[in-house]
Amino acid sequence: MDEEISLTERRIAYFSMEIGFDEAIPTYSGGLGVLAGDTLKACADLRLPIIGITLLSEKGYFTQTFNPQDGSQQESPTDWKPKEKLKLLPARVSVIVEGREVFVQAWQYNLKGYTGDSVPIIFLDTDLQENGEEDRQLTWYLYGGDQRYRLKQEIVLGIGGIRMLKALGYDGIERYHMNEGHAALLALELFKEHATMTSCQIGNNNDGSLNDCSKESISIVRKLCVFTTHTPVAAGHDKFPYEMVKEVFDEFIPLNTLKRLGGEDALNMTLLALNLSHYVNSVAKKHMDVSQHLFPGYHISFITNGVHSATWTSPPMAAVFDQYLPGWRFDSFELRHALSIPKEDIWTAHVAAKQALIDYVNQYYSAGFDKDAFTIGFARRATAYKRAELVFYDIARIKEIGRKRKIQIIFGGKAHPRDTQGKELIQKIRWHMGEVADAVKCVYLENYDIGIAKLLIPGVDVWLNTPARPQEASGTSGMKAAHNGIPSFSVLDGWWIEGYTEGVTGWSIGPNPDEENERANDDASDAKELYDKLQNVILPMFYDDRDQWQSIMRNSIAFNASFFNTHRMVQQYALKAYLR
Repeated sequence: MDEEISLTERRIAYFSMEIGFDEAIPTYSGGLGVLAGDTLKACADLRLPIIGITLLSEKGYFTQTFNPQDGSQQESPTDWKPKEKLKLLPARVSVIVEGREVFVQAWQYNLKGYTGDSVPIIFLDTDLQENGEEDRQLTWYLYGGDQRYRLKQEIVLGIGGIRMLKALGYDGIERYHMNEGHAALLALELFKEHATMTSCQIGNNNDGSLNDCSKESISIVRKLCVFTTHTPVAAGHDKFPYEMVKEVFDEFIPLNTLKRLGGEDALNMTLLALNLSHYVNSVAKKHMDVSQHLFPGYHISFITNGVHSATWTSPPMAAVFDQYLPGWRFDSFELRHALSIPKEDIWTAHVAAKQALIDYVNQYYSAGFDKDAFTIGFARRATAYKRAELVFYDIARIKEIGRKRKIQIIFGGKAHPRDTQGKELIQKIRWHMGEVADAVKCVYLENYDIGIAKLLIPGVDVWLNTPARPQEASGTSGMKAAHNGIPSFSVLDGWWIEGYTEGVTGWSIGPNPDEENERANDDASDAKELYDKLQNVILPMFYDDRDQWQSIMRNSIAFNASFFNTHRMVQQYALKAYLR
């Protein structure tokens, strides 16, 4: 086995507000964090010389429970002990927040890959005795607090992260990858560092243009930085009023220069990252078009997301892959040969995964689910645009379908504590579940996390996804499903535009948004197509033509899992972004 990559050989720093790789380390809220964890796992497998930087989130995102009276979401801090999972490092750095010196310490976790190498992940922590109570809480809650709290957290992540890397001896970093705009302040720290080293004065000329020092510093920083944007709607990008910025941020860059880089009206972290990165990436082909429209004048490429194959393949299915596709854990592209696997073996593995899921929901929710009944899975962040309630658009119709052919639906997902619409959505779904209970059995899983996802996704028969077009940047839950032979039944948005072949890898809902006849999001039309295909195509095939169903399962592995994985994704990043 090759020697492990040394500290001084690490060349890439991957910054993400959240990194999720283990349900016992709850430093993630959902897709963005799990993608970051899957990315770093693939880097470990492929021996890419990278290091991850994130916040500790000492009290997690939150633990979700439901009020038994009205079905509303209840939130409480997550109880986990970093010292039991992570190693405390000796280095300390500080940042300036609201004029105060805030000290930052670091914890480390070594994320091991299948090749024997590991990727260090550094967790930044301000919960130190030297800090006041307010500053100690800056790394307590992931996405907690108000806008001001978020800006302070981003100072710790971006500026504190750069300083911590240097304090720990990572002096060979050649690329800084910002996974979403939360870490964009790292580019300003690099900007300041270059100006300091060259003893030049950054700022603007009398005519408002950037002076030579600023231009040179920007050029240097751009060569170092890579940026991935995940947000397809303007309202989703972090923006901070300059009055707040002046109060919170240590203004080592003149305000007029900051406005040239981050926007005139407010400090837009996406604009800041766009202006200070040599490679800008979106997370699906359609998302590239949407991002280009949001930010005209910038060159935005795309690398479609993936998932870590070995993580998201169920143990029964992984055993089948081990038998027929040796090496797939080291090279996910081997899954393209899944067409050589006997369909019966794929089905047997699925039945085992489904039985585990059914046992779980029956034990913990007294759901009365049937292992032979067609089971639909829907688990996403609970927010309005994902339209989780679309399957209940016509209560009479879904009950009619359920009375003719057995249907079971399993939901999961959290709403952000301040997302009132998302929380109301969960209540609506739970109400509708009661309305259809005499015809369609349903359950909403509590506190959906990585562990529950590993049980749910492989155990359902189809993966449902109904976002409002074109607001799904990529989506990765359907990719996880494909690794287990679970076909998707989805609105054509995000990755599914690239991954679907009708009746081969799954089924579409609504028109292709790339077609000229793209219609607006019409809940009635989308719901009708959902019901029609479910009743007339999907259920008859599942119950009456099991051989064809198994072919679609196998196709999902061979055509989609072999491509929509982080091994392919990381290799594309290396070629397009890290080595340029």
